[in-house]
Amino acid sequence: MQLLRVSVEPKLIRWARTRANYSIDDLTKTFKKLPEWESGDIKPTVTQVEAFARKVHVPVGYLYCDTPPEEDIPISDFRTFSGKPATQPSPNLLTTLYDCELRQDWYRGFATKEGLSKSEFVGSASIKDPPINIAKEIVGRINFDRVARASCTTWHDALRYFIRQVDEAGILVMISGIVRGNTHRKLNPEEFTGFALADPIAPLIFVNGADIKAIQSFTLANELAHLWLGESALSDSGIRMNLNSMNSSVPREEVWCNAVAAEMLVPIEHLKKQLHTNESLEDLLFRLVKLYKVSSLVVLRRMLDASYFNETEFEKYWLVELSKFNKTRNQASGGNFYCSTISRVGRRFAYALVSSANVGNTLSRDAFRLLGIKRADTYDQLARELKLER
Repeated sequence: MQLLRVSVEPKLIRWARTRANYSIDDLTKTFKKLPEWESGDIKPTVTQVEAFARKVHVPVGYLYCDTPPEEDIPISDFRTFSGKPATQPSPNLLTTLYDCELRQDWYRGFATKEGLSKSEFVGSASIKDPPINIAKEIVGRINFDRVARASCTTWHDALRYFIRQVDEAGILVMISGIVRGNTHRKLNPEEFTGFALADPIAPLIFVNGADIKAIQSFTLANELAHLWLGESALSDSGIRMNLNSMNSSVPREEVWCNAVAAEMLVPIEHLKKQLHTNESLEDLLFRLVKLYKVSSLVVLRRMLDASYFNETEFEKYWLVELSKFNKTRNQASGGNFYCSTISRVGRRFAYALVSSANVGNTLSRDAFRLLGIKRADTYDQLARELKLER
């Protein structure tokens, strides 16, 4: 029986492969005739095209186009990793953005129907405002100043408290290091650390959970600053960036948001008063981490801002601390599946969606899709975790 082969433009095959950041060698074990597909010497079968599309995470219909489609990031791109703006977004990033936009759209409709009030802080600030003033306003709004954090035992506890306070302020907070619960589709923190989707009714922050946890508090604070500006933006948190940099490759908005984030977590004037001691750096870091309830990486960055050491010394100390976190980042267990699912879509969103589905205002199939689950028993257990049993 002769196989049915289809006409697919070789440039579409090459585009899909490079879009997914694969080399030909990466894929020839699975698709032995890939070089011939790309050269046009052999046409793939329908089944092969479908399998290839799944592998490179591209809609199969794209492969039957005449030319590669334009895929722009649907929000402002402030990524400045290594000082250079990123260009082509990965399939994992695009999928994550589109999923969050769908959840935001659903929650906007839910909040409007329920008569929930708008978040007046969205768009209330300008980059002309002194970062220190906006930082004070934000920590006051979410009750996350240094005094409020004092009850937290560790910076890990403070991060969980931070996320909870942002959620209670009416902001959807979603944290995940993978796409749609698929452990084979890991997000790349070198591509982005987080993004904000500004909306007065359904403001949303996504934090890349694949980044080391020690920096996630800074990312969350950075994206809060973007919401205060009223702008949707994709960004690298830039924790190592010179906050006063005049480097034209770094957008002014991102410099401003980083400055707000840093001031939220470690107020510079308060920090300066803590530095005039004869402690060793190890003892000083230990004390400041305990005082501010942030990681040593955040403290080190603020110590540089306070001119405690120069950039060369900072780089040396930073790499030492970073290596400690990198050694432990993959040692943590997977944790509770249902708690992970709630974290991935956000507690506020999950609670609203399950509540709506339980009373019949949202179809179960839509709830499953938005939650990223497939089975009814998974949904029921998730509802129990949220204390929303049917």
